Amino acid sequence: MRIGVLTGGGDCPGLNAVIRAVVRKGTGLGHEFVGFKDGWRGPIEGSTRSLTTDDVEDVLARGGTILGSSRTNPYKVDGAVDRIRENLAAAAIDALIAIGGEDTLGVAKRLTDDGIGVVGVPKTIDNDLGATDYTFGFDTAVAIATEAIDRLRTTAESHHRALVVEVMGRHAGWIALHSGLAGGADGILIPEVPFDPGTVCGWVQSRFAEGRSALIVVAEGAMPEDGAEVLSTGEVDAFGHVRLGGVGTWLAGEIERVTERETRAVVLGHVQRGGTPTSYDRVLSTRFGLEAIAAAHDGDFGVMVALRGTDIVRVPLSEATAELKTVPPERYREAEVFFG
Repeated sequence: MRIGVLTGGGDCPGLNAVIRAVVRKGTGLGHEFVGFKDGWRGPIEGSTRSLTTDDVEDVLARGGTILGSSRTNPYKVDGAVDRIRENLAAAAIDALIAIGGEDTLGVAKRLTDDGIGVVGVPKTIDNDLGATDYTFGFDTAVAIATEAIDRLRTTAESHHRALVVEVMGRHAGWIALHSGLAGGADGILIPEVPFDPGTVCGWVQSRFAEGRSALIVVAEGAMPEDGAEVLSTGEVDAFGHVRLGGVGTWLAGEIERVTERETRAVVLGHVQRGGTPTSYDRVLSTRFGLEAIAAAHDGDFGVMVALRGTDIVRVPLSEATAELKTVPPERYREAEVFFG
């Protein structure tokens, strides 16, 4: 077969490892590969690049994606799905492997329903895709956030400050929960549980009363009780998502106002997406890529590869995109032991 490969949505560490595994194993099975540039924009515009074993020789440890990415939604562009069909036919593409998160794989599901053979690979630093225990990119993002928290803790202690660290997490607080626990945060705020700013200020005051500094980790999508998401702009992307950001700065202001203690906010932002993937993410990405090309080779389309326990399995794309995987209440209650 001649197989197209694309990466859509936000970039994350491990994308290139998937591409490498797909091409290395697939070439050995006799398949040829075409890389579509910049997510779903590539097959819409017919924008491609070569994907040979030489092209993927040195990409295992490289962050980002050699194919480029975008948040293009073909179902929001007039005639885009027809253009995808035409461009796939012109390039003699027999199947697509789409590597992405909920939005990219949601498009993959619809294209499969429309008769285009697609295999999905779950990618998101937020770890919020259903039907898989973990997504690649998450472990690296948590490691980066944890290192930042460790560094910020020492400077907070030196200056007797409170620090608020804002991490990514639009609807799911997995990064905040894991990095906050790993970094010994004095409070963790997630989108799944609206927070009381007064309670957070109490945690901070408790730490200062003990002669300690205070460090709060907050996901970008966390909301105060009776409040709303804090937006960096009013912009909406092609999948209807507003750009979040600023809850950390807002909360730092509230803490300083109530406690009269110097409080700083640090927004980690896209640093969580970049750089070298951890060894765990390299291995998981590679295993996902190997199973994805196996599914395409078998003609098993409309599926996503997934991690279940220690096994890599195939699940229907419909199951994978049915609902987001959010932090369950019992997991959050575990962390509450360390608040304040």
